Amino acid sequence: MKKNTEGMKPLGTIEVGKKTVSELLHAMSQTGFQGKKLGQAVDLWLKMAKDKNTLILMGYTGSLSTTGQWKMVRWLIENRFIDVLVSTGANITEDIVEAMGYHYLQGSHLADDQVLFREGLNRYYDVYGREDEYLEMTELIAEFIMTLDESYKYSSREFLYLFGKWLWKKGIKSIVAQAAESGVPVFCPAIMDSPYGDAALIAEGKGFHLTIDAVKDYVEFMRLGEKTKETGVVYVGGGVPKDFIQLLAVTSDLLYENRKVPNKENSLKRKGTDETYYPHKYAIQITTDSPQWGGLSGCTLEEAMSWGKIAEDMSNHLVCYAEATIALPLITHAMFEKNKGKGRRGVNFAKVYKDLGTNGK
Repeated sequence: MKKNTEGMKPLGTIEVGKKTVSELLHAMSQTGFQGKKLGQAVDLWLKMAKDKNTLILMGYTGSLSTTGQWKMVRWLIENRFIDVLVSTGANITEDIVEAMGYHYLQGSHLADDQVLFREGLNRYYDVYGREDEYLEMTELIAEFIMTLDESYKYSSREFLYLFGKWLWKKGIKSIVAQAAESGVPVFCPAIMDSPYGDAALIAEGKGFHLTIDAVKDYVEFMRLGEKTKETGVVYVGGGVPKDFIQLLAVTSDLLYENRKVPNKENSLKRKGTDETYYPHKYAIQITTDSPQWGGLSGCTLEEAMSWGKIAEDMSNHLVCYAEATIALPLITHAMFEKNKGKGRRGVNFAKVYKDLGTNGK
């Protein structure tokens, strides 16, 4: 019987032997299931990095910096494999604890939590953090807040840029410090849901009122569309960071009376509306969430196509169902090896925000 396999690629079998991380992931990309997706994620991220017309945005969700992931994110920023970071507040505060010289502790998810509470330890599944160190980090943020202009309304990007510069001068080289040094904007749309909110309370108690303007934040982010030809996205998890980035593709046109983003091409239209859509050209999603529950964190990139958020070229997007603390170390180290430790040139955001008139104080 004739075998109808024309055009199909033979599956590879992984041989046990001496391999670099990049060689192992390449071998995995020739197999199946999530090993295949994990290997393919490396090549897709490097593909978008080599596309000079593409702005790379990363959504960094949850509380991953407590698990030893934050220095890899800092490396991605420093080497411009990320042009814009959108993060939860937890991820860009809890890294500061270690940047200050403290440490999280390996623990057990089977611990007696009442004992941990009495001992001053907070549990992140099987990681422990000291409450006194957490509070010291929060007090540090409050100290910075007290240096700001109380009459000014800050976007989260402006606030985090100034905070990053302040930390860098102190030698506290956290994610936001590296971002400020590298010219990578960081947005945190739910910033008060974190130690930043606690620090604002401390400052308020000392008579200083901080204003973070959520509308200004959204406008600043959406106006990035004016300065980009194409966009690529990497989602580590989902949540608010993912949704915030996804909206860039479908709501940035609302800023303009003619419903078109200036200097932007590759737009889409749909029936029953005058809106213009600018779907992300590339997309990588690393998630453990399933789509059938209807939540955004598990929403597939194919489903996002129905909204106009993701471009139709299936070869430029993938979902890898893997836990971030497994996937991120493998992907970043493979990228380091395959790119021979070299970074890429990113967008000069100092000029972008000067042009947009949103440089802060």
